[in-house]
Amino acid sequence: MRYRIFTEQDNAALQALDLTVQRHLDPAFDTLPAREREGRVSTSLPALKFYERSEHSFVAEQDGQLAGFIFAQSVWQGDKPIVLVRTLSLSPEAAAETAQGLLHATVKSAYDAAVYEVHFPIAPGLKGAAQAEEAVTIGAYAVRHLGSRLDTAPGQRLTPGALPSRAGDISGTSGAGADA
Repeated sequence: MRYRIFTEQDNAALQALDLTVQRHLDPAFDTLPAREREGRVSTSLPALKFYERSEHSFVAEQDGQLAGFIFAQSVWQGDKPIVLVRTLSLSPEAAAETAQGLLHATVKSAYDAAVYEVHFPIAPGLKGAAQAEEAVTIGAYAVRHLGSRLDTAPGQRLTPGALPSRAGDISGTSGAGADA
């Protein structure tokens, strides 16, 4: 498997892979409202142009075919930068180590740019890669969709009791030292 930055010549293959992944994740993808389909796809032309220049986004390629991609960007936090992963998508046929290789490419690019934090959601396919990179969890990552996407967006709706109940947990400290 080869991990590399992508170029404009990869756009059509990235868009095709993104649609394949979306249809694999939700067989009814093509029947969803247009706004929902657009919201789930990560490879619009403006997004591809943006992430192509981000220095932290990569594709996984094997035998001339794309097996996956990761889109990440540097975000200034007021006192330091972080790298924020927006999307990691894998072909349904991708080798098990593809997610780990893509995440590692982003972690390495962050380190090379003197950015020492990489933030990403722990999606089901990323747990093993996160463990391999010695990541720590600091809480759940949630998205609030606005407008009509609230009813159609993917994900698990939070329920009472699904989040930490102690105020100290909000900061990501998991209540460390709260009872001391």
